[in-house]
Amino acid sequence: MDTTTVKPEPAASGPSSDETPPQTVLPELRAAWWETGATRRAEAKITGILAELPYLTGHAVAVAWRADRLRTLLVGGATVAGGVMSTFGLLSTQQVLVELFGSGPTPDRVRAAAPALLMLALIATVRGVLAIVVGHAQSGLAPRVRQSTQREFFEATSAVRLEAFDAEAFSDDMERASHGGPNMNAMVRSTADALAGLVNLTAVAVAVLVINPLLLLALLVATLPPAYAALRSGNLEFSSWLASSVRNRRLWILRSQLADRNSAPELRSYGLRRFLLGQYDMVMTAQTAEELRLARRVTLTTAFGAALGGLALVGVWVLLGTLLLSGRIPLSAAVTCVVAVQAAQNALSTLTYQLEGIFESGHFVREHLGFLERAKDYSPATAERPDRLPTGPLSRLEVRDATLLYPDRESAAVDHVSLSITAGQTVALVGENGSGKSTLAAMIAGLRSPTAGVLCWNQTPYEQLDQSALTARICVVLQEHHKWPYTAATNIAMGDIETEPSRPRIEQAARRATAHETINELPKGYQTLLDRTFKEGQDLSGGQWQRITAARGFYRDADLLIMDEPSSALDPRAEDALFQDLRARQGVGTTILITHRLANVRHADQIYVMHEGALVESGTHDELLRVPGRYADLFTLQAAGYQG
Repeated sequence: MDTTTVKPEPAASGPSSDETPPQTVLPELRAAWWETGATRRAEAKITGILAELPYLTGHAVAVAWRADRLRTLLVGGATVAGGVMSTFGLLSTQQVLVELFGSGPTPDRVRAAAPALLMLALIATVRGVLAIVVGHAQSGLAPRVRQSTQREFFEATSAVRLEAFDAEAFSDDMERASHGGPNMNAMVRSTADALAGLVNLTAVAVAVLVINPLLLLALLVATLPPAYAALRSGNLEFSSWLASSVRNRRLWILRSQLADRNSAPELRSYGLRRFLLGQYDMVMTAQTAEELRLARRVTLTTAFGAALGGLALVGVWVLLGTLLLSGRIPLSAAVTCVVAVQAAQNALSTLTYQLEGIFESGHFVREHLGFLERAKDYSPATAERPDRLPTGPLSRLEVRDATLLYPDRESAAVDHVSLSITAGQTVALVGENGSGKSTLAAMIAGLRSPTAGVLCWNQTPYEQLDQSALTARICVVLQEHHKWPYTAATNIAMGDIETEPSRPRIEQAARRATAHETINELPKGYQTLLDRTFKEGQDLSGGQWQRITAARGFYRDADLLIMDEPSSALDPRAEDALFQDLRARQGVGTTILITHRLANVRHADQIYVMHEGALVESGTHDELLRVPGRYADLFTLQAAGYQG
């Protein structure tokens, strides 16, 4: 892992230069262009925060409504009803106080207050029932909201074109958006609770306003400072998290490297323990400094708001005492006002806390929604032609002056390549590492779109074809394949998920890939789970996994089969059996073969030699050997190694 000595930038590392000792910092910790703008958005003024609340709460309600209408109605209705009960409760409390502080014998005053006391008991019971209803409805609503939000996220991540993962900051953008699910739940819950606080506050405000308008003004003055401090603290916390997103991803990677079964062998054989622990200490030191800095800022902000609020609250009690002593309000009204002030304080505190929660969660939700919009830029283009399906079996595939340039690369990975393949041919792409073979194959497979040029399937440009229909006609067996944690049978049947899995067809594909005997030797045969981290799961060697992957390709039985280094991990017997089966496809199926072992492409109908992204030679094996060139040099070099 390369390291560079740099001065940490505030947006990426957090601590100021006098708080962070000189150290070697990973390049990933430097501020990226997108972090600066995102952090500025996170540090918006409180007025901007409040301006966003209607949008955020409206979106929360819309998401909840789509997820479960009945439970959304229950939450909203019961919350409003609970607030209305609070109003009646305050009025009943005032009536009780009026009767108790009235004139006459004590028994008579208690009897006069009894109806209001019974009303208070009834209201408390109803509010308790409503709270249970809200809690039950929210518990059922939460998983549905989370499922809906995460489904949106996965729909976007699984639909974007492959080049999306080459784009700068896409992974970080995706990582931030992945927090949308739980935070959408939090925003929905906070919106419901804020509604309850708002209804309660309205009821209390009306009561205080009736007693004396000055008390309402004083109460607002006492509550606004801590409310502002809470909102500001939440904004600071999100800003810190946003600026630390790259560092947090690096920490997650380091944790997996230090405590993962797959990395454990190399960690020990290369003695990487001290190196990785050093990297962890380096990143965590910067993260800890940022968290300490954040804690200081949040503490100061909260303490300042609480101090101002406390002073203002003292003013409320002084004002109330002055009004009482001057005879401008009766004792019963003063006591009611005390109760109302406490209720208002609780309601405002609840409302402020929930608004802060809405805003904090809203940051993450905005990242989620923004990612969904940005992901559309990477989605496959929808063809405008009505006939978007590939017409008939593959008869001819053409690559016309195709070029592909990766982001931030000066030279093209594929540079103005043209070739044609007819049905039934076996075509080989050969060349040294980095010559562009796999990139060209990815373009032919429809996984990557050319920067320039065009690819045609039966004379129809790829961009005019339905992407799903096109990829259904093509099967790609990758060298860097994914080890899917499913059974052996499922791993093979995944090659054609549109049809019902067929055990005879699965076994036939496994035999063609020389995987049948390997699978039968597993504890549960084809029903063995291929992942050691699960109970009764099994490990496979690299060569065994490569056979499973090849079997998946044979199971699909597509018009075009692309095999990228299909035998790199196979033993000689398995490799020979695999290529015998591939040679049997000639004249029947169309195959594109990518390999460094040139002896395996001698029987190809056409061999294309790539170098630095360009197509430099083409012909049959015999034709290429007769002409001094790159293929002849590579083949002679490999042959000499076998001859000793």
